[in-house]
Amino acid sequence: MDKIIGLGNALVDVLVTLKNDALLVKMGLPRGSMQLIDDAKLRQINAEFSKMETQLATGGSAGNTILGLACLGAPTGFVGKVGRDDYGRFFRENLRRNGIEDRLFVSGELPSGVASTFISPDGERTFGTYLGAASALKVEDLTPELFEGYTYLYVEGYLVQDHEMILRAMSLAKAAGLTVCLDMASYNIVAGDLDFFSALIRDYVDIVFANEEEAKAFAGGERPEECLEAIGKECRIAVVKVGAKGAYVRRGGEVVKVDALPVEKVTDTTGAGDYFAAGFLYGLTRGCSLEKCARIGSILSGNVIQVIGTTMPRERWNEIKLNIDKVLAE
Repeated sequence: MDKIIGLGNALVDVLVTLKNDALLVKMGLPRGSMQLIDDAKLRQINAEFSKMETQLATGGSAGNTILGLACLGAPTGFVGKVGRDDYGRFFRENLRRNGIEDRLFVSGELPSGVASTFISPDGERTFGTYLGAASALKVEDLTPELFEGYTYLYVEGYLVQDHEMILRAMSLAKAAGLTVCLDMASYNIVAGDLDFFSALIRDYVDIVFANEEEAKAFAGGERPEECLEAIGKECRIAVVKVGAKGAYVRRGGEVVKVDALPVEKVTDTTGAGDYFAAGFLYGLTRGCSLEKCARIGSILSGNVIQVIGTTMPRERWNEIKLNIDKVLAE
């Protein structure tokens, strides 16, 4: 079976559920965004979190996708950097517990990265991300050996803060014959580095994943179908996720639209797009049509939004696998 390796910020999510969005305003965090924060802002957030009930989960966009794939039984690996601390050990143990090949580097100077995750009453999530050791993954850490034996490289767009490193990773992967996948990460990240995203996709990326806001930030279109067409001209497969309205997929002249999985209550949208990508890529590794790939993605994203964080119990995974088997059997 095809092996998939993820490259991304190795983060631990510290999650809180909000009664309203007043704390987002107080912290200066735009609702639904991912904002990078410094030590001072992290201390300010931690002071608020100390008064609230919190939960821990491994995070990072690529990390979530790789976890989803591993839980489906796909062979996976992950490249990132953590600190010598409890959060770093928590992240590494989660990789090993889920059978993900550990290709983590360790920083002796910086603490592990933390994503303070604010969950609004309607399930929308907002991140204040302290990268810490995650940002210390450098171009010199990357060698051809990291990608040996893999078929796909999945990269999160949050890594664009280090142009040299992400270019090195993608060029090594392409040289080794891997299919390169890019998740666009966040609308504000795309808008802030549009020329670089355009060059990456044009020169290296085979498969692009974007939500509606990210797609609009990249392509400038008003409608997701317009953005899909623009992105699809630059890569082999383009995916535009439109939340509760489902997702659009384009490969050459082929365009498919799938519905989202109907759910009674959205608990937390953290990881929804990451898990959609996991299901979609799982379908590709099984030789599925675009339509089936997207339906499998919708099964995963529709389930993860019903739990807090990105960790689902075994019983739910067993149900997910049964539903995927039904799709595969059609």
